[in-house]
Amino acid sequence: MPKFKEIIRNISRLYHQRPLGWIAIWMVPVAVIFSTPSYGQALTVHEFKLANGLKILVKEDHRSPVVVSQVWYKVGSSYEHGGITGVSHMLEHMMFKGTDQYAPGEFSRIIAANGGNENAFTNRDYTAYFQTLDKSRLAISFEMEADRMRNLHLLDEELTKELQVVLEERRMRTEDNPRAKMYEYLMAMTYANSPYKNPVIGWPADIENYKVADLQAWYERWYAPNNATLVVVGDIDPDNVFQLAKKFFGALKPSVLEMVKPRTEMAQKGERRMIVKLRANLPSILMAYKVPVLNTVDDEQEAYALEVLAGILDGGNSARFSKQLVRGRQIAVSASASYDLSARLASLFTLSATPVEGVSAGIMELALKEEVVRLQNELVLPDELARVKAQVLAQSVYERDSMFYQGMLLGIFEMVGLGWPKIDEYVEQINKITAAQIQAVAKKYLIAEHLNVAILEPQLLGTEVGAQALVGGSHDH
Repeated sequence: MPKFKEIIRNISRLYHQRPLGWIAIWMVPVAVIFSTPSYGQALTVHEFKLANGLKILVKEDHRSPVVVSQVWYKVGSSYEHGGITGVSHMLEHMMFKGTDQYAPGEFSRIIAANGGNENAFTNRDYTAYFQTLDKSRLAISFEMEADRMRNLHLLDEELTKELQVVLEERRMRTEDNPRAKMYEYLMAMTYANSPYKNPVIGWPADIENYKVADLQAWYERWYAPNNATLVVVGDIDPDNVFQLAKKFFGALKPSVLEMVKPRTEMAQKGERRMIVKLRANLPSILMAYKVPVLNTVDDEQEAYALEVLAGILDGGNSARFSKQLVRGRQIAVSASASYDLSARLASLFTLSATPVEGVSAGIMELALKEEVVRLQNELVLPDELARVKAQVLAQSVYERDSMFYQGMLLGIFEMVGLGWPKIDEYVEQINKITAAQIQAVAKKYLIAEHLNVAILEPQLLGTEVGAQALVGGSHDH
């Protein structure tokens, strides 16, 4: 279960959050109820499946008469190929542009008129649409989501308008944000052939050249009940939710889904680095080590050990970066460590920092590397390990106070192929991690051969020159 701040940080990089002839023979679909211990709180999820392949996950939360409804599609930017990068995100925009039954903008208007709020986001590995409503209004959400799952009306004039919206979104969130731009450059350099090299929003040339036919083909391929999961959390009865889902989604025809071809990243054989010259007030540095995740690692304990390692470095005011670099030596304005073990494909363990005025990015890089070497050479102290584990437990309890976040976890773990029951292993597995395991993964993965470095060199107005890859250390051939 990735940390809440990590999911929010990742979603902030996703670039967009928005203020029949065939009859399904449902008969009696599978209904499974799971209840697993979760350190004082049971994770009770009711799972159903319609004959057309739609999976339905329901979790009761009766603290207020509210329901969160989320429709997740197993498609994101990592499913895309050259020439159409960002098409998943663009289609997400167009999903609000109407069907044969509803005019453009009607979806949002109707949800608002019923006292609800709605939004959507696109990730590397999934696209999700969600509404929060009074429990008595759930049928409204289901009816409209089912309609646009199969009956989206893509219009040239709406695409032309929305292309400008997306290009402006990219300008605001990436082109005019030096750290975001540096991150984009780094990802493109870091990955040789993994689809994670492409930005979720897409490359500008691809965005400018989308056609309705591109979006129609993508929609028809991926937006189908057998490629979707409906997650509902709130003050509801699971059987009633299932009957409601059957009523609105049951007649939708499934697609013939093609297997996604593997795009396994080539092994990196040496350090890569670049200097990014952009208009900015301060320099900054971003270091990314290639590491496995739960989906790709041979020994799952390594993924959990990397998660704890991130907490040792960047887990609040008592963590090493804050104690040593920000408050102690006072050389960093900020410093952070980031790792998400729930990605679909092998991902990154990143370290980033902004030095205080007068401290160079080079000095900052040495300081970050010193903390890595310390982890490799010295066992984490018992009190540090206990602190991280206590934070994980407290965080696990706190995060489940949010209906939306409960649904987020279920959806994410389903979309990346881990399966939602894996969520409840998180706290137990973190508590098993030892100092020796942390040291072992630091030695195995946080090494120069796996390292990619981007340094942001601030430029005065009018002197921006972009990014330059530099030769340094050992290199790929």
